[in-house]
Amino acid sequence: MMVRGVRGATTADANERDSVVEATTELLKEMLSQNDIDAEDLAAVQFTTSPDLVAEFPAVAARESLGWKYVPLLNAVEIDRPGAQSLCIRILMFWNTDHSQSEIKHVYLKDAVRLRADLSSAQ
Repeated sequence: MMVRGVRGATTADANERDSVVEATTELLKEMLSQNDIDAEDLAAVQFTTSPDLVAEFPAVAARESLGWKYVPLLNAVEIDRPGAQSLCIRILMFWNTDHSQSEIKHVYLKDAVRLRADLSSAQ
């Protein structure tokens, strides 16, 4: 079994706790669903936010909404680059799987679709 990365990104509607938790929960659920991932198969999950999104840690959504007590979670802040996507939440899941990299479905929602339109299933 290999460890593969599953990428995802979305945007919050506002720099507010509920908005961060809701957007993160929606993205996590979509990433799990599209790839048929069981939390027991996750090695770790890294969350980043754009510098303007400070109302809550995205990992809180994984703990509170999905009950991930034992999955290692890490929050960080993206580089404050001019012109970068605002109110953005990015996720990198490290998944123990037999799937090839080409079988992985990366998920980009809301305004984050523009980050990787080539990988996004959203139209």
